[in-house]
Amino acid sequence: MKTLNKVLLTGFSLVAAATLVGCGGDKAKTAQSPFVEINKDPFPSTYKALTSVPTLIKNVNVYDGLGNLIENTSVLLENGKIKAVGNKLPTPADDANVIDGKGKWLTPGIIDVHSHLGVYATPDTGSHADGNEMVKPVTAAVWAEHSLWPQDPGFRRALAGGVTAMQILPGSGNLIGGRGVTVKNLPNRVIQDMKFPDAPYGMKMACGENPKRVYGKKGGPMTRMGNVAGYRQAWADAQNYQRSWDKYKKDYDAGKDAKAPKRDLNLDTLAGVLRGDILVHMHCYRADDMGSMMDVMKEFNYQIASFQHAVEAYKIADKLAENNVCSAMWADWWGFKMEAYDGIRENIPMVANAKACAIVHSDSDQGIQRLNQEAAKALSDGQRAGINFSKADAWTWLTANPAKSLGIFDQTGSIEMGKNADIVIWSAEPFSTYSQAEMVFIDGGVAFDRNKPETWAVSDYELGQVAEGDRK
Repeated sequence: MKTLNKVLLTGFSLVAAATLVGCGGDKAKTAQSPFVEINKDPFPSTYKALTSVPTLIKNVNVYDGLGNLIENTSVLLENGKIKAVGNKLPTPADDANVIDGKGKWLTPGIIDVHSHLGVYATPDTGSHADGNEMVKPVTAAVWAEHSLWPQDPGFRRALAGGVTAMQILPGSGNLIGGRGVTVKNLPNRVIQDMKFPDAPYGMKMACGENPKRVYGKKGGPMTRMGNVAGYRQAWADAQNYQRSWDKYKKDYDAGKDAKAPKRDLNLDTLAGVLRGDILVHMHCYRADDMGSMMDVMKEFNYQIASFQHAVEAYKIADKLAENNVCSAMWADWWGFKMEAYDGIRENIPMVANAKACAIVHSDSDQGIQRLNQEAAKALSDGQRAGINFSKADAWTWLTANPAKSLGIFDQTGSIEMGKNADIVIWSAEPFSTYSQAEMVFIDGGVAFDRNKPETWAVSDYELGQVAEGDRK
């Protein structure tokens, strides 16, 4: 009997063990929840290029945007691209457009890295003021494109000034103001039809007086040290957020039924900067502020693409070059507030002379119409101070350098074979006060022809108001 009981007990133990093993196996094979992945581009570009025909521009002088002058040459545009540059180009197809450029100049289209067209649209009314979400110091969750009004008449005026692309930024009231967007200067019905395909997003930050003024009586920050503490906390939070998503992916890849972290739209954008997907463009005037921000950049291992306005960039031009940070500057705006007081007219050429990336920008719906003249002022101010850049060098401040800072130089910003045919034909030497943009091509299509006013697009707001009694 004892033997039988022993056998029964042993059998029960084996069955129990087998059952436990089976349960463990089932647990290991539990199905995972679907993997949650953040869409990095939820609002993709729907831009479509203008219809174009092969175009040969002959006998024209070219500033190529790379610092070179090519005199009396030809440029062939085909399928929206720059096909060839030189004096012995093949005869284009029968349906080609042939333009005699004798006495004229050809350049890459101007790129403005700092515009508020569409988010501070004209007419300039409170109803059109959509650029600053001044409700808290960090509003990285907002996107300028969600305020942008494509029918702003300012876009067409900029086009007549030779501007083919621009970055539209939020305002500078916050420490972190939100995402900017790079657009082709072809106004359309909705913003997605204007978005520059595959251009990285930018993120607007601001240092110095603006955040202090806005938040000094709202609970802070109210000092420059408070500003820096606010940036650092935002970046620290972003690092934690990034680590939580990295851990989630690691656990999921290991076969665990991992739970995705809670989405935070502020931290999505900041984490995008830390990954290198989003470029920082920072409103900053004083040299000491720019130095502090490059220190924070190094602490949290992200890259500032450009300081915007950068009135005192000349004081730290060597540090800007060392840290690969561009400076987007005005030719001669200064003195309108204390942090803008120590500006000099030689700022742009001094930055360029230090081998740093110098850019001429507007921050103005009027200045954007004459950026070629703004660059001419900076060039002549430098020459008077003994900084002798050529005109061909200075054109890089308007095209190649802006394109580099926006992450689109592989597509535009210079006259090179294979690049987008974003070009301007000028009536005279483009640094002349009397020069006008005669024709503007975007992706090889004619976006503006000064000699054909009947083709100019006109916004409803430019048609005038009709008195009630005159309506029919």
